[in-house]
Amino acid sequence: MKTKLSFVLFMFFSCYLFSQVAIGKDTVDGDALLDFASGTTKGIILPNVDNNTAMTNLTPGTLVFDKTSMKVKLYNGIWKELSDDSGANVSTNTNTDIGDGVIIGANTSSAEGALVLESQEKALILPKINDPVSNVVNPYPGMICYDTSTKLLCVYNGTDWFFWQ
Repeated sequence: MKTKLSFVLFMFFSCYLFSQVAIGKDTVDGDALLDFASGTTKGIILPNVDNNTAMTNLTPGTLVFDKTSMKVKLYNGIWKELSDDSGANVSTNTNTDIGDGVIIGANTSSAEGALVLESQEKALILPKINDPVSNVVNPYPGMICYDTSTKLLCVYNGTDWFFWQ
């Protein structure tokens, strides 16, 4: 609990002061709000929701792993599946420590989420992993990253990797 609180406080204050966050390195590349160190084998784990169709107040650009269909999905006005086949079942998170979420890049946001990146001129740079299929030992359903060898967006549905240009 203390570690989570420390991390949230660190993220809040670093975002407030700098509006850019680098994880695993000292500086961000270019116009990024959130950037990760090169050479990592860890990606971003998307929220595992019980059923994406039950979600309300959606913001275009929302990404989730839907445990009902076992697919990674993107909301861009309508839900689009980013993994063609159903993946593995995911164990339910029983953590009762629920916060309001963290906003990076602004003091407030009309979007709701655990992590909201809010900017008109800065973006998210995904964790850059060389050949995630070979180098990520135990990917978790809903993991997303950028494959530096193929230069593709990669999403893992618990069974298979899917690649998008």
